[in-house]
Amino acid sequence: MENQKCNKEHPQVVVVMVPLPAQGHLNQLLHLSHLITTYGIPVHFAGSSTHNRQAKLRLQGWDTETLTKIHFHDFELPPYDSTSPKIDLSCPFPQHLLPLFEASTHLRDPVSQLLQQLSGKFDRVVVIHDVIMAYVVQDVKLLPNAEAYTFNPISAFTTFLQTWETIPENYKLHFQLQHSTTDIIPKDILTDAYRCMSKEMLEFAMNQFKLLGFKSGWLYNTSRVIEGRYLQLLETIHSTKEETKHFALGPFSPVVIESAENRHHSFKWLDEQEKDSVIYVSFGSTVSLRGDQIEELAKGLEESGEKFIWVLRGADPNDVFAQGDQVTRPHLQQGYEERVKDRGIVLRDWAPQLEILAHPSVGGFMSHCGWNSCMESISMGVPIAAWPMHSDQPRNAILISEVLRIGMVVKDWARRSELVTSSTIANVVKALMASEEGKEMKERAAKLGEGVRESVAQGGVASLERDDFIAYITR
Repeated sequence: MENQKCNKEHPQVVVVMVPLPAQGHLNQLLHLSHLITTYGIPVHFAGSSTHNRQAKLRLQGWDTETLTKIHFHDFELPPYDSTSPKIDLSCPFPQHLLPLFEASTHLRDPVSQLLQQLSGKFDRVVVIHDVIMAYVVQDVKLLPNAEAYTFNPISAFTTFLQTWETIPENYKLHFQLQHSTTDIIPKDILTDAYRCMSKEMLEFAMNQFKLLGFKSGWLYNTSRVIEGRYLQLLETIHSTKEETKHFALGPFSPVVIESAENRHHSFKWLDEQEKDSVIYVSFGSTVSLRGDQIEELAKGLEESGEKFIWVLRGADPNDVFAQGDQVTRPHLQQGYEERVKDRGIVLRDWAPQLEILAHPSVGGFMSHCGWNSCMESISMGVPIAAWPMHSDQPRNAILISEVLRIGMVVKDWARRSELVTSSTIANVVKALMASEEGKEMKERAAKLGEGVRESVAQGGVASLERDDFIAYITR
């Protein structure tokens, strides 16, 4: 049922989504698009034809009928260098994506034309853009009836730490005393950004950040139930610099999953397992593990004695539909899958992660700690074995393990260039799934997940904040 605040009441407002063409970013804004359409507000989703197709194909949790309510604009990108994903343990950032991101800046002209067309038809054009797509939407400031909201695709915790690094030391001391922040800033906040991503990607991102002066507000895929203190601190810091709104609208993805007609084949196996007995292992769409690391992980899962479902695939190429062997498919030693078939299965292609995490038999998640994955796991009340790889993931791992205490670390970021041994993996899996410490983490995760699900119900804090955002853009 659509929200009562519908288009009949506010026919003058249109929303335009401009995502970064990477799965974790596409996914979040497509989920947000659906949430906004439930208020009866028209949403236009502007991106490359390839990545719009990718986002729609991989959408989880919603009836595909919801896609018909969103207006997709399929623009073409100019040719760009599309190399295969590489593996670098010292900084395993998906450097192969950078040419795609650079090519995406050419969306500025078609997006600008779209905004001009819509500005002539609607009283207000609301642009919601990925923080790393600021260049593309900068012409919004030329339209008198348009306003932009920057979507921050990472946690409020990580955003706060990044902001904290830019504050002068004398102001930090004053701020800490005034707001009692000494207890919520972990000692290891990973101050060197070059350690988490490539220098080239950092420079690209910084050039986008320099263009952000035209925004009317910040949007976050998080909940105040999870990160309320850090959102308050961000609002306080920004209030001294600019008058912008901050809206925590997450989780964007649904928190109640209904059984689909065409269920993934893995659910037949999951249905046969006991409650909370399976650990789900997946490292997202931008990570490729080295062969020797895959071997250690396989041995570790086997040695743990715990049940598992493992998504073993390489990082997405820039075009997931391209023909040809762009990505070397990871492989296991012959006979492994047959040997573990009674308590583990290996998936080779894209898996319905949200639905898997929602399954009653799943009681743990070994994850790279991308923010999408963290929010999905938290929403479903599943504790995390954290194995961060790049970008915001090391800090998200700190949030999960040290702040929320709903997970434990598999691989310490300080030792990121080292191979994680099978014994380490086995010990963490057993601790998360079968120890008293793991039981306590599961209880905290379950309680937090329940709080998040309650927050999106009618009258919950997230539901009310969504209403506030809609009321603000339709004011």
